[in-house]
Amino acid sequence: MGFEMWGYQFEGAYRSPDSLESRPGIYVVWCEDGGEWTVLYVGESANVKERVANHERADCWRRNCSGSGAIYYSATYTPNLRQATRIEIEREIRRKINPPPPCGERESTV
Repeated sequence: MGFEMWGYQFEGAYRSPDSLESRPGIYVVWCEDGGEWTVLYVGESANVKERVANHERADCWRRNCSGSGAIYYSATYTPNLRQATRIEIEREIRRKINPPPPCGERESTV
């Protein structure tokens, strides 16, 4: 299952970060509430699955998707790109989101 958004092909959206792959890429954290989807966070990592599963902003995601909302995860994998290029793609996606994601600017790690 997948979708195209912001000019990139994403896999997901998954209810658990366990469904993500342990590969380099850009990930998006979503809140789905009553059929309305909101981006909570956009990031990049050399290991998307591990990064999302252990992310320090997970509490912010939960706070901004409370009530009847559910958190979902999606990723576009970029095995042949260096971190600097992933960061540029992350920034490009952030610029296209309006309003900006509520859980902060990038703090990517490898």
